[in-house]
Amino acid sequence: MDERDERDEPVEFGQKRYRPPEGAAEILLIRHGSSEAARVDRPFPLVDGHGDPDLAPEGREQAERVCERLADENLDALYVTPLRRTSQTAAPLARRLGMEPLVEPGLREVYLGEWEGGLFRKMVAENTPVVQRMFTEERWDVIPGAENDEAFARRVAESLARLATAHAGGRIAVFTHGGVIAQALAAATGSRPFAFLAPDNASISRLVSLGGLSSVRGFNDISHLDWSAPEPLT
Repeated sequence: MDERDERDEPVEFGQKRYRPPEGAAEILLIRHGSSEAARVDRPFPLVDGHGDPDLAPEGREQAERVCERLADENLDALYVTPLRRTSQTAAPLARRLGMEPLVEPGLREVYLGEWEGGLFRKMVAENTPVVQRMFTEERWDVIPGAENDEAFARRVAESLARLATAHAGGRIAVFTHGGVIAQALAAATGSRPFAFLAPDNASISRLVSLGGLSSVRGFNDISHLDWSAPEPLT
């Protein structure tokens, strides 16, 4: 084949596996494991007004499974919130990797006002009129005394932007809460506020952030949890 024939060969552009853009931060958002059951006669202890239950036994098992899933990943840092169910979920992985989790207060759960301490679960179970309004309007702040939705969205966005800047080009694991994950993914996709509510306990969702923009690369991954009887797709 002469030189001209080589130049005339068509150039092919195949599809390739996704790779994060250079300088992007990969943020693994991990919901804490299942926490202990709420009881009206035994409210959860409070930390800065937020309910702060321990993990339930199944939550501790979920934490071990998260550790097994992420133990071989290249993680630059682990983050938790001031609420102990996140640090308890992160603990097995932190021990395995020899890393000290850092506390990120801005990624604590949405404040539920008068429904803190476990009362939120009772209200949802009873499907009260305020709960119905909350889901219809997709706003937390219809709950008496709850955090303003715009303020909640702002603090979550500011925290994630700060972490993305601090870990540009790296990968971090953030152990946080269902409301926070839902807010982060809704903001990244421009979706309805509750579109990603609620991720499963010990699930892994994935954001890729660069230059103030984020894309969703995964949501509610629970493949590391050994479900003996998968739920039907109904």
